[in-house]
Parts: sequence; C-alpha cells; structure tokens
Amino acid sequence: MKQLASAAVVIAVAVLAGCADMGKVKPQAVQLKSTDLHPGKALSAASANVAWPEEQWWEVLHDAQLDRLMNTALSDNPSLRATLARVRQAEALAGVSKAATQARVDASASADRELYSAHSTIPAPLAGNYAWKNTATLSGSYDLDLWGRNRDALAAALDDVHMAAAESQMARLTLETSIVRTYIQLSLEYALLDSVTENLAQRQRILDITRRRKAAGLASDIEVTSIETTLPAGRREHEQHGEAIALLRNQLAALIGKGPGDGDTIARPMLTLKAGAQAGAQAAVPANLPAELVGRRPDIVAQRWRVEAASSRIDSAKKDFYPNINLAAFVGVQSLGFGHFLESGSQMRGITPAVSLPVFEGGRLRSQLGNQTAIYDGAVEQYNAAVIQAMSDVANAVVKIESIKQQDQLAQRALASAQHQQQLAERAYQAGLTDTLNVINAQLTLLNEQQQMAQVASKQLDNFALLMSALGGGIKLDSH
Repeated sequence: MKQLASAAVVIAVAVLAGCADMGKVKPQAVQLKSTDLHPGKALSAASANVAWPEEQWWEVLHDAQLDRLMNTALSDNPSLRATLARVRQAEALAGVSKAATQARVDASASADRELYSAHSTIPAPLAGNYAWKNTATLSGSYDLDLWGRNRDALAAALDDVHMAAAESQMARLTLETSIVRTYIQLSLEYALLDSVTENLAQRQRILDITRRRKAAGLASDIEVTSIETTLPAGRREHEQHGEAIALLRNQLAALIGKGPGDGDTIARPMLTLKAGAQAGAQAAVPANLPAELVGRRPDIVAQRWRVEAASSRIDSAKKDFYPNINLAAFVGVQSLGFGHFLESGSQMRGITPAVSLPVFEGGRLRSQLGNQTAIYDGAVEQYNAAVIQAMSDVANAVVKIESIKQQDQLAQRALASAQHQQQLAERAYQAGLTDTLNVINAQLTLLNEQQQMAQVASKQLDNFALLMSALGGGIKLDSH
C-alpha cells in the first residue's frame, strides 16, 4: 500500500503542471478589526470597574414572575427550539463531510437464476439450461486527498456548526430581550392605568362637589356639564390601557411558547424601580469594549464563523484544480451454482487506482472558485456590518441612558409643580375663588406629568435591557 501511495504521489507531481489554470481569482473584501472603529464620546467612558452582563442579566429587576416566564420561554419557545434543530442539522452535515475523509467499505451479495443460451459462449452442461449465478463481494475505496480538499470541506462544515450555534444563541438573546422589554411595557401600562383611574376618581369627586354647589345655587349647569364632558374621554383612555394590558399578556404568552390562556394568568409586574433605575443608570461600559464585544455578541460571532467557513470553501475549491487520486479494491467469490461457491477457485479480487486530472475544465473550475470567493467577500462585509451595528447599538443605549437621567430630573420637577398647581386649584375651587375650568386644566396637567414620570421610569428599565442586549447579554461563546 505504501508503494502504491508513493507511486500515486509521483504521478500526481508529474502531471501537476498540466492542471487547469485558476487565474487571478482572489477575495476583495477586507475584514474590519476592533480597533478600526472610533468609539466616539458615548463609549469613551469605558471602565475596568464595570462588569459585563451576567447570564441571567434580567434578574437585577427583582421580579420572580419574570424569572419564571424567562425559564419557560428558554425551554418551550418553538422558534428557539428550531434554532437548536438547525445546530443538529449542521452537525449531521459535518458528519457527512467527515465521512468523505475516511475509507469506505461496502458489502454486497446476489443470487440470480438464469436460463443460459444454448448458442452463446456458455458451454455445456449450462448451455440451454437454468442455473444459479452467485456473487458475494466486499469492496473498499479511499480518497488519498493529497491536497486536502476533503479536509477543507470538513473544516467548512465544522465552521457551519459553530455558526449555527452562535445564531441559536443570538435567537436566545433576542428572545430574552423581547420578553424583558414586553414585561417592562406591561408594567408601564399598569402604571398609566393607575394614573387614569386616580384622575377619574378625582374628576368624579369634583363633579359631586359641583352638583352639590349647584343644588345650593353656588354653581351653574355649565360648570356641571364642563366636568361631565371630560369623564367619557377619561373612561375611553382607561379602556385603552386595559386593552393594551390584555394584548401584552397575550404577547408574553406567545413569547414563552404558550397559549393566550397562560397570558391571562400573568399578574401585574412587580419590578423594583429603584433597582431598575440604578441598573439603567450605569451608562459606563466595560473596558476593552470593541475587542471584547467582537467575542461576546452572538451575531458577530456567527458572522465570524461564516467568514471562516467561506475561507475553507475557497481552499477546497482551489484543490479542485489539482489531480485527484482514489484507490478502490474488492474481494469476493463468484460461481455458477452453489456446489463450488465457497471453494478457493471461486475467489476474485482486484485493485483499481484512479487518477483524475482537470485539464480542460478551467472555465468551470474558475467559475466555481469565483463563486466561493464572492461568497467569502459577502460574508466579510456582513461581518463588518455586524461589528458596526454592534458599536452603534452600544453607543445608542449609552446615549439614551444619559439622556433619561436628565429627563428624570426634569420630570420630577414638573410633577411636583403640577401636584402643587392641582392642590391650589382644588382649594380655590372649594373656596369659591375659581371656576371648574381651572380645576380641570390642573388635573389634566397633573395626569400628563404623572404619565410622563411613569414613562421615564419605564424607559430607564428599557434602556437597561437595550444595553444588556447590545453588550451580548451574558452568553459565553467560543469566538475562534
């Protein structure tokens, strides 16, 4: 076998000069490095004291129900399970590529009863009679893969497995972020519903006072009507928030892989606003952000493996220009009839080395190489786009967190002013010093500021979720 392999190598080297010309086909795209992008002002505050997200990063919101929903989603969400199926599919295809690098052995057996011609080459006593023709064969083949074409194909398939795993983790991070942000929105709708409910109760109280004053001759029908006309709008807004709560519950149920009935059991979120605000206020990002981000963001890691797979397929396509040598051998027995089937004289064996040389396939092979090269260029540009988008996502989250700090301070001042205005208006109205219009306007102003305050608190939590997602969550990945 060693002599045969050596001879095959000599033959391959001798004919290599006659191989098809692969021309000047080569990649054109250039892969970005983490240091190629300027971090800008938003990311210049990277600190070694800021930790990267934990795997269960949402637990800082201190809501046991959210934790249960997340655990259910990670095990039952169909879309997430579909990504795991794609990982298994990639593993199976890698197994097919691995088989091409190994020897193949096949066994076959056949028994045919045949009427032989009396006027052909078959002599008597078989001529003109029926007889059994029996064959049993064991055959094997092996591709020497002198240039590593099959090994390159296997490397590409293994890179596809890594890519599928990273894409699955990206799907998981997207699901986690969607659940957290939807849950935060549900909490906001409950807060807005509380504000509208309280405002409606205050309007009803003012209406009752106005009616009593009218009965006493101290108010007119116009004052009563002016308050009554604001109630339907308030009740409509109350119903709108109730509808939003029901829809968000259904959305959460779908995200965790359950039906709407499970959404009905979702209680009001109990997010700790103080903890959430503190977490959301962390505008600083970890040190070595660009380099670490490349290895932590699942979408970037997936694109990195896509580039690696495309590179291996280019190498495999180049090997198609070289000679290919296969070895095939067989051993078995064959006889007419069963009487001599297992005798030594029925043995047969053979060996068949095969050399293929792509001399006149240059156009086809160059096109195949050009196709793989273009795929590589596209993968590199997708990787570059993913890096740019990741940096932008982190910067946007930091900018939002910094802005919401200022909005929170302004909202608190506006809310305090609106509360004071509403109290003064009610006192003046009860004392008969002002009319109902001023009271209603003060209440509407207070309602607006209460809603603004609730939205600011919700945005603090939402910005925290956005930052955790932009940093890649707490998922640990093998990026190389």
